[in-house]
Amino acid sequence: MSEANENCWVVEGKLALPYQYFAGAVGSRFLIALRDEKKILGQRCPKCNKVTIPPRATCERCFTDISENWVELSPVGEIAGFTVVHHQESHYPLPTPFVLALIKLEGADTPFVHLVAELPPEAVKIGLKVKAVFAEERIGSLLDIRHFAPV
Repeated sequence: MSEANENCWVVEGKLALPYQYFAGAVGSRFLIALRDEKKILGQRCPKCNKVTIPPRATCERCFTDISENWVELSPVGEIAGFTVVHHQESHYPLPTPFVLALIKLEGADTPFVHLVAELPPEAVKIGLKVKAVFAEERIGSLLDIRHFAPV
């Protein structure tokens, strides 16, 4: 222990921190479309034509307002990168090991992170075509897409 810390009292433990997240107007429209219509929405920039998911108010490439330029994206995409999760946490919807992947949907220029299931983790590879599997009961959450499965 350093001299600066020797007079500090340290308590080790876990801290639960419940919170609510406000998705904002842009995020809310995205989540409502998932919940009510089983549609995955992105946004197309009118200046540089980049299609972004998850949605945001401003284009990350040219900083143009894209908050009202919605496009429906295909539920099909491909894995651009992935990791296998081995540590179980209570909030994970799948038992370990499971795969979290960067999924680039057809028509989108940016990938987003989601679960991949219905195949063993060792069968997942970059370039694998996958399709969104929607939850039967949807609540307005990114997990309204239950997971992505191989096509």
